[in-house]
Amino acid sequence: MQDGDEIMSTACESNLKEKVEKLRNALHRHNYRYYVLDDPEVSDAEYDRMMQELIRIEEAHPELASPDSPTARVGAAPLEKFETIAHTIPMLSLDNGFNDSDIIEFDQRVKRNLKISDDISYTAEPKMDGVAVELVYENGRLTTASTRGDGVTGEVITTNVKTITMVPLLIQRQRTLHLPRRLEVRGEVFIGIAEFKKLNQERIDAGLSAFANPRNAAAGSLRQLDSKITASRPLEIFFYGVGQVEDTVFESHWELLQLLKRWGFRINPLIRSPITIQEALAYYRELSQKRHQLSYDIDGMVIKVDSIQLQQQLGVTTRSPRWAIAYKFQAVQETTVLEKIEVQVGRTGVLTPVAHLKPVNVGGVTVSRATLHNEDEIEKKDIRIGDTVLIQRAGDVIPEVVNVIMSKRSGAEKKFTMPQACPVCGSPVNRIKGEAATRCINSACSAQLKERIKHFASKGAYDIDGLGDKLVDQLVDKGLVSSFADLFSLDLETLAALERMGKKSAENLIDAIESGKRISFARFLYALGIRHVGEHVAVLLADQFTSLEQLIGCTSEDFRAIEGVGPVVAESIVGFFKQKQNLTIIRRLFDNGVKIVFKTQVKTNSLDGKVFVLTGTLQSMTRRQAKEMIEAAGGKVSNSVSRNTDYVVAGESPGSKLTKAQELEVQVIDEAALLELLGS
Repeated sequence: MQDGDEIMSTACESNLKEKVEKLRNALHRHNYRYYVLDDPEVSDAEYDRMMQELIRIEEAHPELASPDSPTARVGAAPLEKFETIAHTIPMLSLDNGFNDSDIIEFDQRVKRNLKISDDISYTAEPKMDGVAVELVYENGRLTTASTRGDGVTGEVITTNVKTITMVPLLIQRQRTLHLPRRLEVRGEVFIGIAEFKKLNQERIDAGLSAFANPRNAAAGSLRQLDSKITASRPLEIFFYGVGQVEDTVFESHWELLQLLKRWGFRINPLIRSPITIQEALAYYRELSQKRHQLSYDIDGMVIKVDSIQLQQQLGVTTRSPRWAIAYKFQAVQETTVLEKIEVQVGRTGVLTPVAHLKPVNVGGVTVSRATLHNEDEIEKKDIRIGDTVLIQRAGDVIPEVVNVIMSKRSGAEKKFTMPQACPVCGSPVNRIKGEAATRCINSACSAQLKERIKHFASKGAYDIDGLGDKLVDQLVDKGLVSSFADLFSLDLETLAALERMGKKSAENLIDAIESGKRISFARFLYALGIRHVGEHVAVLLADQFTSLEQLIGCTSEDFRAIEGVGPVVAESIVGFFKQKQNLTIIRRLFDNGVKIVFKTQVKTNSLDGKVFVLTGTLQSMTRRQAKEMIEAAGGKVSNSVSRNTDYVVAGESPGSKLTKAQELEVQVIDEAALLELLGS
């Protein structure tokens, strides 16, 4: 018979296990609503709170760990090598079409093989320029993930794939929906264009070589033996099909996609079905026009016979299915002449060689410059001034030189050498052993100053609307600013006198600078431009410290104890705050009225579950700052007013949202009332 202590212990264990299960189920559900339905139920702050609570419990009670816990997304111990696995059904490649005639011939071939003359229903979907993977779920649980490999055998990358937030670790269970015993689902892993630019800039700043393109970055990220590195990369995924599926039947590819979505898999919203072959051709032209406005790379459109029965009748060849074809976009590579190489200086002093090209049209855009990354890249590709080169442009990514057309080389071309002095300020340059980057050692270099100010005013930092590149150039060249702290000392008369600046533009800029004085701790840290501290690391730091003084007083070991902060980042932070000129600039920011909003200044969960809508212009903060503060306090900010809205915050010149709030009798408050609710 159990004594009182044993009974109490058993009850506590049971309660803790139940709490862990509730947290896991809630986090899985919120991932599904956020990434698949685009309809989140909780704020990012509330999601992070639940995740941190689950991490704490699992670390304290390892016996409660589970391979499908959301905490698996942070990565695991490094592997020694990748194992291989055979695909149950081969992951075949697709035949390609390059013009309308190829697609019409594909449609005619399908009809001939099926011995029918009626129109065929097709599904058309963007062809992602990423990395194909297969995920195996058994009884609703992710058990294995692998690369496509050679189509027959792939590498097992289960731990790495689990770090991708959009990958469901458990299939969403629904009462009206049967759960297959085994489901092999296939998707394309990719990195968005903006995130790719940011990742490459961080690598360049760190003295590492840049990735050639988003696809290479995604592939390299998936093949890391250390899954914590994969977890730090901004990987995304869209699912597009299946391999083997047990005890579940669907009649069309479109029906399958809808099933996948209900099970929790992210489907590309640009897929269209059912459409005729002529409608598919029209959609191809639509996609080719909008492709450069997308946030990710696509290199064509995939056309599939929609009926599963017809797909089975058509069958496959040894290398590709007879029921699908990829209609590739026009090539985004062209040849041109590299006329000269200019060296630019970034905010951390890194010298980046840039190719000036004879203008050429690439994918509908005139290109006259391309990045060369660094000196090592130029040497590896043997790029010389005067060479005829192949360049490529993917989406909005800066064009790059792929290789030299050696057959065009005449002998008159000139080799490039990195300058021994900064091309802007004339100071000596330095290249640290083991790094690819060469740096100007003068922190007062005007080129570095301009880039630091641009970074300081960028969206993820102070978000100063109206402070464009040309205006920053004027401010620095005329000696009006010597650090970003000087921005808060600018007056209306000085700004209005600048080129292309009238009184109204100057007033708007002064207002934008003034509203930027109130800033969250994370954005403040990111704005400082500390080497290796991007937006993600800034958030990690802001979550750990309740004051700037506390952070400044930390050692490298203190920073390394924070999950996600490595030794290089830690040394960089310590080094930044050791420099007296940096501390002087920070003091001047505060002297000029800058105020940091720390998380502890907001009553934790004081707005838990409350829904806010912001309208009009706020005086003491931007709407983005207000949104951050509301979410930090557990509230949610919506773009539209409904009966579920708790408060409409009305600033100056409110729009139609105020009228809607009055119609629905939703409580309207002003900025002062919002600050009172926040406890600020």
